[in-house]
Formats: sequence, C-alpha cells, structure tokens
Amino acid sequence: MPLIEKGEIVADAYVRVADDEALPEGAPVLIGIDRLLSEAEALKGRQAPVGIIWPNNRPIAEIEPYLPQLALIALNFPSFRDGRAYSQARLLRERLGWTGPLRAIGNVLRDQFLLMERSGFDQIEAVKPADAEAFDEATHRYTVFYQPATDARPSLLRQRLGRTIAGIRS
Repeated sequence: MPLIEKGEIVADAYVRVADDEALPEGAPVLIGIDRLLSEAEALKGRQAPVGIIWPNNRPIAEIEPYLPQLALIALNFPSFRDGRAYSQARLLRERLGWTGPLRAIGNVLRDQFLLMERSGFDQIEAVKPADAEAFDEATHRYTVFYQPATDARPSLLRQRLGRTIAGIRS
C-alpha cells in the first residue's frame, strides 16, 4: 500500500515484522503491541528505529512509558466507521506530547484525509496511489474551521479574537 506523507507518496522505510519473526538487523521495524510488551527491554538497545502498531481497542495512556523508545506510532482504523484512532491521535499529541510521526493504517478513505491531518496524523497508508492526489485536494478544500485541532490552522474563533485583540492594542 502506498504511504502518503505531506501529500506525497513516499517509500516506507519500516518493515512490518510479525511477533514470531526475527527482527532484521539495522532496518527500521514496525511491530505489534504484544512484541513491544514482551521485549521492551531488549528493544531499548536496538540500533535501528522501532515503530509500534497500536490497536484502537487499548487505552492510549498505556503507551506512555514506551514513548521514549519509539520512532513511529501507527494507529489502526479497522473500519471506516470506527473513529477511535482519531481520539487516540489527539490524546497522543495533546496530552502525551508525542511529536514523532503518527501513521494512519487500515481502512483509510479519501473522505477522512482532512480529519486525519487535523487530528495529528502526518502519514497515511492509503489504499491506492491516486489517493495522494486526493489528499492534496482534500486538505486544501476548506480554509476556515470552527473547531480547534492539533494542526497549526487556527479556528475561526481564534482568528477573530486575534484580530480583535490586535485591533485593541493598536
């Protein structure tokens, strides 16, 4: 599956490794939660980056002790109707202070690209290559937002308050 990062299709540097497979030497790996929990100490000494596929049915707060040793977090969308990964992404960014790459995997649809970006995802594992074009269009379709989010775009209220405060000070 193509990987979209900042609107472009990029090569995925991470190798997905099943719990029972050996970790390749020197290559960035993407592992499951069971492997992380059982091999956490051994993974700390690994010379290559380690990423985790975090299931959407586990509390995201459980990942906090492992954040310093992770280079990537992938959150799963098992169904397009299941939005728990959005909440996990915001909690990671806003409460847990995660600043590293955050990847959306699973059943990812074009209609959700803007919300994914606003929730804190900076990588999306898309279904097909044409989705990169759809990503650019979807993320630039709207310029005004009512709700605050984790991205840098201010909400309409913040924009208005900024103008009002700037107007009072001048």
